[in-house]
Amino acid sequence: MNIPTCGYSCKSPANVTANDFVFSGLNKVGNTSNILKAAVTPAFDAQFAGVNGLGISIARLDLEPGFVSSDDKVYIIKTLKKGDVMVFPQGLLHFQVNVGGTQALMFASFSSANPGIQILPFALFKSDFPTELITQTTLLDPAQVKKLKAVLGGSGSLRHY
Repeated sequence: MNIPTCGYSCKSPANVTANDFVFSGLNKVGNTSNILKAAVTPAFDAQFAGVNGLGISIARLDLEPGFVSSDDKVYIIKTLKKGDVMVFPQGLLHFQVNVGGTQALMFASFSSANPGIQILPFALFKSDFPTELITQTTLLDPAQVKKLKAVLGGSGSLRHY
């Protein structure tokens, strides 16, 4: 049995079916009724067995108007139209903003069967990082950090470490 670096075992060829190479999860609109007004539907190896070991995957991103993620430096500000394609270098922090009046749909492809997704607000504020640590690294005041932790489900109080 082959074991790819992603940790998912490959199926025996005798057990492979056509269904292993078809994923229908990207045809459904994601639930955007959350604080970020966005939904990510992954088709990574955990959801789509056919990409296991291929070094590729895809995800669907539904955005309500006004979604903002994170960024460190602005390289390009570009308004995309239906059918346009844009690339981001691997690991580069980036953001998308839906400036239209209706929900937007995007598809992202990855050069990994299990790329992972890191959404900065959740990484910081749905964590158990101490509030004091977040205030020191983001320059937000403790009240703002506590409010964001309360909204996103984080814990970690103001304390010395």
